[in-house]
Amino acid sequence: MRLRVEFTTEPFDLDEPPAHAVAVREVVQGSGLDKVDVGPFGNTAEGGADQVLGAVDALLRKALETGATRVSLQVNVVEEEG
Repeated sequence: MRLRVEFTTEPFDLDEPPAHAVAVREVVQGSGLDKVDVGPFGNTAEGGADQVLGAVDALLRKALETGATRVSLQVNVVEEEG
């Protein structure tokens, strides 16, 4: 099964990315997921179910450890290509 995770962390800072936003982006970028897209108002990544669920656990923990007061996320099943 293939999954897509979309997430944001708060509080926002429009002047520069807060520590929690930088930390979770690093987690996701280093998780081995593919189709990773990070942006100022949201992030997405895709991969196998075990990889995505592991990354979700890691990003939630890291976000809370580094000062996030809210994490919004959505996980969707993605149709496999081919």
